[in-house]
Amino acid sequence: MESSNTTITTATPPSPCSVSPPRNSPSPPRVVATPCAACKILRRRCAEKCVLAPYFPPNDPIKFTTAHRVFGASNIIKFLQELPEYQRTDAVSSMVYEANARLRDPVYGAAGAICQLQKQVNELQAQLAKTQAELVNMQCQQANLMAFVYMEMGQSPPTSPQQSLDKFTFQNNMSVLDENNNFGTLWETLWT
Repeated sequence: MESSNTTITTATPPSPCSVSPPRNSPSPPRVVATPCAACKILRRRCAEKCVLAPYFPPNDPIKFTTAHRVFGASNIIKFLQELPEYQRTDAVSSMVYEANARLRDPVYGAAGAICQLQKQVNELQAQLAKTQAELVNMQCQQANLMAFVYMEMGQSPPTSPQQSLDKFTFQNNMSVLDENNNFGTLWETLWT
């Protein structure tokens, strides 16, 4: 009888006196958990203390298949046995990531992906620096324009470009609009 999570098999415990157990003695059924994905793929019995079981659950066989294809089962087992338990989860994640990268790019693997991402970061940083330089240039042009406008109007410029812009747009433009009631006159006043 098979369930989604467990398989129930009937087994008789070995008799201490004889080599083979008697066939007609009743015994309670023993519950055996389903094997991990690694043991299923390798077609072997999954022991209670299987090193691979905590990291390759039965519902995710692709994870083990990918790592097995690149590293091999014996290397994975040997590597996990050498590590302390608290590092094994990260090691398995790294192996699976590297295996996926190696299947996509057999020559460079994850290093190729990292190099490509680093190149994108460098390009974006250069683009950001260029945009920031353009912004500073525009702010300088704006400050120069405002200083020129104030000189033409015979006023002293404020201390900061933002104060200059605020003061000019709120006070002076409103007075020009109120006096002339014409947008063309405002445009001519600013750009002539």
